[in-house]
Amino acid sequence: MLEKTFRNRLLTRIFVYPMVALFLLSNSVLPVFADEIALPEIGDPSGNLLSPVAEKRLGQAFMRSIRGSQPVITDPLMSTYIESLGARLVRKSANPGRPFHFFLIHDNQINAFAGPGGYIGVYTGLFLATESESELASVVAHEIAHVTQNHLVRTFDAMQRLSLPMAALAIAAIVLGAATDNTDAGLAAATGIQAGIAQQQINFTRYHEEEADRLGIQNLAGADFDPHAMPIFFGRMGKSSRLYDDGTLPEFLRTHPVTSNRIADARGRAADYPYRQRPDSLEYHLVRAALRVWSFPNTKDAVTNFRKTLSGKRYRNEQAERYGYALALTANKQYEKAKEQLSILQRNHPEQLAYMIAQANVLGKSGQPDKGLQVLRDGLDLYPGNYALTLHYANALLDQGKAGEALKLLEAQARGRPNDEQIYKLLARAAGESGSRSLGHQYLSDYYYLSGQLEPAIQQLQIAMEDDTVDYYQSAQLAARMKQLRGELADLRQRTR
Repeated sequence: MLEKTFRNRLLTRIFVYPMVALFLLSNSVLPVFADEIALPEIGDPSGNLLSPVAEKRLGQAFMRSIRGSQPVITDPLMSTYIESLGARLVRKSANPGRPFHFFLIHDNQINAFAGPGGYIGVYTGLFLATESESELASVVAHEIAHVTQNHLVRTFDAMQRLSLPMAALAIAAIVLGAATDNTDAGLAAATGIQAGIAQQQINFTRYHEEEADRLGIQNLAGADFDPHAMPIFFGRMGKSSRLYDDGTLPEFLRTHPVTSNRIADARGRAADYPYRQRPDSLEYHLVRAALRVWSFPNTKDAVTNFRKTLSGKRYRNEQAERYGYALALTANKQYEKAKEQLSILQRNHPEQLAYMIAQANVLGKSGQPDKGLQVLRDGLDLYPGNYALTLHYANALLDQGKAGEALKLLEAQARGRPNDEQIYKLLARAAGESGSRSLGHQYLSDYYYLSGQLEPAIQQLQIAMEDDTVDYYQSAQLAARMKQLRGELADLRQRTR
């Protein structure tokens, strides 16, 4: 229990205490995949401390750990949006050729973080706290800069140069915080012993934050977002900090301390770029509306809220507000009213993906699955191979007993997204329902593995190997995969004893 609590808190504070975080990643996550990653000798911080292959594998291990401990959002529309926003920023970043992976976490924390391998997570609480797409982009651009400037790897270099007692001090800070559910208290206790060392590391972290702000603002302007959005968002977060007298600051303010100097510096840098209003994309507002529906304690409250904001014209974007209303009505099983709202939306925007998927969903739930399937099929004619449409279409096919057709679609989609656990979950169902039971268990094993669940992944491989239809070569492949997963599980158990 302590290990799980500690790792969860570590991952959400990756830049609060980078000295500690990187040491613990190297001693907690890395050994699980020790057969895959050989850490290099630490040398010049400006050089490549990790090979691209090693960093990629470390990132994949990091992401499996995230999926095993955090509610990562698998909704394809939401995933597509945050990926496209991130890709737009990466193209104008300091290292546009570097691989990145963006994802949302369903949690009301106002925070974001960057991990090894370019994995950047954004909490839905932060998404909802933004008032413009440029504000959201400013946080993502900040995290991208942490990656392009190798802050994680450079901090790892600093950690390797510490003496063993100092490393022990760093571990004590985090473990004490995990045990008491107060990482800040743990840090305070440890830094009381070695205040000078702590101050040196704080300065190192501040430099990282300043550099990420500077490059983030530059990135925002290059990607045609409003560079002034960063100081605006920081300023609003700074004002909100005054409301938290009990010390329960939002995570963003803990991991990215907002000071008057930092806000002033960001304003000064943004002033170097001419101001011009940049409209938010419709997709930003649609995803935000969907997240707002999720944020209500029950569907009835969501319906009431969206109905009132629409009638009172209290919204930033009418289309998105109506879309949120339709989603709330669907969730509350008021299907005919939901269809009315979607009809209004599609009258002027018949090719909007979100409206197609919402319409297909409400048709399926209201006893018209054939019509819903046709809507998705028409959508794929307009957008062949589209990720979101394909997953919804495959799911609808499965619901109507057309597993073979769904299997072909999903296998093609998996070739382009080999680390998407949601695809493998659907593949497992499609293979099993089409009669390929062994293949279904293999796909389910892949799903569990990508979700950070090693034991169920191994169990599914065992079941697959026991199938009489498996030939010699397939059996050898399954055995090799089983050996790999068992090795990883043994390393994990050794580390957590």
